[in-house]
Amino acid sequence: MSTLFFPTLANMFGPQGLMIFSILLLLFGAKKLPELARGMGLAIKEFSKAKNDIQDEILRDPPAQPPQAPKQIDAEVAKTEAPAGTKSQNETHV
Repeated sequence: MSTLFFPTLANMFGPQGLMIFSILLLLFGAKKLPELARGMGLAIKEFSKAKNDIQDEILRDPPAQPPQAPKQIDAEVAKTEAPAGTKSQNETHV
């Protein structure tokens, strides 16, 4: 048991804790309290699981993508195409 359990336990069963427990006992009855506690435990467990799943999803490294091969430019297309405003290599001077 951790050392934090005992102070928490002492605070929970202090005067305020006993007052809350007695009100719950009066509202729900002795037969319903174990069901309520079980339901609360399951809800906390599910919430914690969802929180951990989301945290793992955020912190997980993205899958590595294989490097793409550089695109090869056709040599003939590169010779015939020239930037706008300039003469291409295939043009002859008249």
